[in-house]
Amino acid sequence: MSLEQRENLDAILRQSAFPFDSDVSEQRRLLREFASAQPLPAGVTVTAAALGGVPVAEITVDGIEPRHVVLYFHGGVYVIGDAFQAAGLASQVGRRTRARVISVDYRLAPEHPYPAAVDDALAAYEALLEGGTAPADIAFAGESAGGGLAVATLVNARDHGLPLPAAAFAMSPYADLTLAGATMETKREADPLFTPQAFPARVADYTAGQDPALGLISPIFADLSGLPPLIIQAGTHEVLLDDAIRLARQAATADLQVTLDITPRLPGLLPDPRRSGRCAGQSRTAPVGVSRQRRSRHRLAKAERTLSSQPAGCGFKSRPATQEIPGQRPHRRERPPGLPTPGPSTYPGIVNDRSST
Repeated sequence: MSLEQRENLDAILRQSAFPFDSDVSEQRRLLREFASAQPLPAGVTVTAAALGGVPVAEITVDGIEPRHVVLYFHGGVYVIGDAFQAAGLASQVGRRTRARVISVDYRLAPEHPYPAAVDDALAAYEALLEGGTAPADIAFAGESAGGGLAVATLVNARDHGLPLPAAAFAMSPYADLTLAGATMETKREADPLFTPQAFPARVADYTAGQDPALGLISPIFADLSGLPPLIIQAGTHEVLLDDAIRLARQAATADLQVTLDITPRLPGLLPDPRRSGRCAGQSRTAPVGVSRQRRSRHRLAKAERTLSSQPAGCGFKSRPATQEIPGQRPHRRERPPGLPTPGPSTYPGIVNDRSST
């Protein structure tokens, strides 16, 4: 992306304001409106299913015979978004890695604060293993809060004695809910999406009185020893930049293989309505979409090369096809009301709307 394109993207994002200071129900409504207006990329199929009693969206791409599985965690500061709304970005990860993507529809705060998201993520991963998928055939991926949750799930899986996946890919990870990152202040003017004032209320929603410095809430404070390789990506125009930098430093200190990829003059990857002029009543949808796709392809190409270069036995190498997702296990968690019966579906927008539960 050229400098001019980056400046144009920044201007568009700033002009299409998203009310991050509004209440959670309004944010969910706007995000649902945005998602319903966005078609899936060509050749992408999304199927509602369950994994370990947790709702998931299984995402496949035409023409790709998947040999691996990406367990994907969506963003949304733990209070908005869902597995289906993230299908567009998640499908790009699947296309690049030639993998089947399972996007986890973890429970959201404030209705379901910590540790609900962490518990759901671990339950989904454990069920995937129990269904016969080899850990070397699995990679975690996620953006924003989902990037932090991906790393937290690695820590949680290790602490529960589970075999770990081949790698994890975190895009603009939201990894410090104490909000102590220096770029919360130094990048406040450069970031067209977020201000530091957008976060404290959402932190309180998720932590519900728990210490935000707990390792499974803020993985930059966790013991990362023994985890698989990490790929961490961020842009220099985001307040969460320091989360990515410090997470990479913590991983390196723990003797992990870590790739930190920082793209200059770009904001984060959280998919929100400001990337589409349609939600703001403007005719800017196409330029924003094209710019975001180019930016995503550039970053995902780097991640693809890193994943495919992992050594045999601990990387994302060719393996037999994975098995089907096992059915729901009620003893783990009741199926939320409103979840469609598993089966082929069109892009359904928000499926597990917890604002009414």
